[in-house]
Amino acid sequence: MTSTAEMDVQDRDLELLESVTQIAEELRREIAKRIIGQHEVVEGLVTALLADGHALLVGVPGLAKTLLISTLAEALDLDFSRIQFTPDLMPTDITGTEVIEEDRTTGRRSFRFVQGPVFANIVLADEINRTPPKTQAALLQAMQERTVTTAGETYALPAPFFVLATQNPIEQEGTYPLPEAQLDRFMFELRITYPSRTEEEAVALQTSGESLQEIRPVVTANHLVELQQLVRRVPVAPSVAAYAVHLARATRPGAEEAPPVVRNYVSWGAGPRASQYLLLGAKARAALRGEPVPNLEDVRAVAHAVLAHRVLPNFEAEADGVTARQIVDDLLEESRSWT
Repeated sequence: MTSTAEMDVQDRDLELLESVTQIAEELRREIAKRIIGQHEVVEGLVTALLADGHALLVGVPGLAKTLLISTLAEALDLDFSRIQFTPDLMPTDITGTEVIEEDRTTGRRSFRFVQGPVFANIVLADEINRTPPKTQAALLQAMQERTVTTAGETYALPAPFFVLATQNPIEQEGTYPLPEAQLDRFMFELRITYPSRTEEEAVALQTSGESLQEIRPVVTANHLVELQQLVRRVPVAPSVAAYAVHLARATRPGAEEAPPVVRNYVSWGAGPRASQYLLLGAKARAALRGEPVPNLEDVRAVAHAVLAHRVLPNFEAEADGVTARQIVDDLLEESRSWT
């Protein structure tokens, strides 16, 4: 017999599920005031936010990557900080540093920790591959554990916490490729492409006219945390979970699930985080539609964003011009025979 408390929780979850689609639509509407097109990227960002995951935006200069993230931050009633990654950036410029303070009455000196820009709800890591690995690594603990440790003390980061990073894929001068350990901490890698002719004309007219429109915040930090917890509670059918795990394992050339395209063209495949993120992304995507449970199509829909940056093509793939995204395409086609 269902208790009154359990019924109250179920009713609250239904209310939250109904509010997800409304909030997502309002977010899209606010973002569209400044960003024309890029619907798939916006959808990926909203999905990552609901799933409490970080996102890496990859695209050539001039495609409004930074503007998209800053606009999203304005549409969320959250603390926002931007870090411009440069070759001379130090880890303490991100995490914070200790300073000496003197008590004027006693003359005693003591250390006080001054928080860095990472202590915000949304951190924009702009051009993250422009800083050396030592500084890139300053984000590893923050992204995984939501904490910062310095001088033996551990400080909790505010909730919710997102790192939204940008990267230019074509410029190699003065850049440092992100190591696999850091890439693996990004739930999604979202590729931003050139706009269509019609969209580009609209962009040119909008940006050469009056100032940008004001963005209205649509959700608070506490409400967003509630929605993230709701996504975690969304049930998953065993068949959907098995499919997600099978898909992640199929990217590993040494696994029995790996098809010929993976055995021939992949050096290293996706780790266990990929299985987790496939399910979380599918749950968030189902919630965005107002559905109580995800299906196989939800897993497939987030597969490129989750898997492509976790699949490392080998020399044969480079020689044959086969990319990680093409390998994921082949995997998804192959996976239709699994069900």
